[in-house]
Amino acid sequence: MISYDDLVHRTKSIAIVGLGYVGLPLAVALSEHFAVIGFDKKEERIKELRAGHDRTIEVADEALCNAKITYTSNPQDLAQAGVIIVAVPTPIDAHRNPDLTPVVGATTTVARAMAKGTIVCYESTVYPGVTEEVCVPLLEKHAGMTFGRDFTVGYSPERINPGDRIHRLATIRKIVSGSDPQTADILEKVYGSVVSAGIHRASSIKVAEAAKVIENTQRDINIALMNELACIFNRMGIDTTEVLEAAGSKWNFLPFRPGLVGGHCIGVDPYYLTYKAEEMGYHPEVILAGRKINDSMGKYIAEITVKRLINANKQIKGARVGILGITFKENVPDIRNTRVIDIVHELEEYGILPLVHDPLADPQETKQEYHIDLLPMEALTKLDALILAVAHHPFAAIKAADLPPLFASEPYTVIDIKSILNKEDAKQAKIDLWRL
Repeated sequence: MISYDDLVHRTKSIAIVGLGYVGLPLAVALSEHFAVIGFDKKEERIKELRAGHDRTIEVADEALCNAKITYTSNPQDLAQAGVIIVAVPTPIDAHRNPDLTPVVGATTTVARAMAKGTIVCYESTVYPGVTEEVCVPLLEKHAGMTFGRDFTVGYSPERINPGDRIHRLATIRKIVSGSDPQTADILEKVYGSVVSAGIHRASSIKVAEAAKVIENTQRDINIALMNELACIFNRMGIDTTEVLEAAGSKWNFLPFRPGLVGGHCIGVDPYYLTYKAEEMGYHPEVILAGRKINDSMGKYIAEITVKRLINANKQIKGARVGILGITFKENVPDIRNTRVIDIVHELEEYGILPLVHDPLADPQETKQEYHIDLLPMEALTKLDALILAVAHHPFAAIKAADLPPLFASEPYTVIDIKSILNKEDAKQAKIDLWRL
């Protein structure tokens, strides 16, 4: 089997399969200590990285140019690796069931190329059991090898927070697990070389898988509570932001905020856990209740917008509503599973014209994925309402006094999902402000 010395002396490489938000930062970090192969099936992505640019903006161009990584889209190059780390997405399908297609595809690709003695480690978020019950049989089948004798596996869940410049790979404690103690030892040393925050060694692969999937499930439930409270306080005529600021003055109040819950983590991971739970004969209620609330917030915000327009005596059909932001969270270009799209679709149901601007999202990708034409900020004119949907740095810097020129007439209706605007400043600017 592979040894850690093989990796340190660079007689064997570490391969990263999937060079997205998770895989690329890991590849760059590991390349400082080991020979690294960066594999992605998208040739366009490989060309981009070879040219020294990362469109996800998780890795700066300078750092990317300085990293010694062999980029490839040829699966046969994986045969040179002693450790292969799979970092591909794990989405859900149209019925909100786990879609393991990327993991299955990556596993099949790895199996057909890997050499004997290889450790295959997964970082993709999955439900407990996927690594050993789904991936291992695929590796055996397509590699023609025997698990435990010819190869071993590990699981070390990714904890990358896209757009976060404080909590990075090195500063987030890493969970590591292996199918046997020797595998876990090697993976602990590999990850320990780049993660200064330390390693938590899980007792089993299933424990590590479960730990990852509940991290985002916990956050999802807490945000759902905040969203439900926001709905309640709105009916009471109370500003939710002010309530949370007051409650937050106590030391043990958790600082969660209401909002749209999308992306490829919080809005997806709970469905992996509930799927497995129901397969085992248990129907989870709290988790699914949280998901139901969070999945309904786009529709809720669109309805609030329509009600404010009606109260402002604006005609609904044909109304022009500007939307600032389409990505799933602030300061990232990722549009996957964004819930802003729910607002767009709901407004369109009312005959309203949504005008979307986002300086970070890729226009071509947005058009292909959601059939939306992103507009320049200059096109957001003669508005009947404006929705501040995503708190990108340029949007977070917006002042209430900047907004009235965007509107056709008073009242200047602004739906502030991220509580960007100050209430008093909005009042001075004669803005009809609603904050989630």
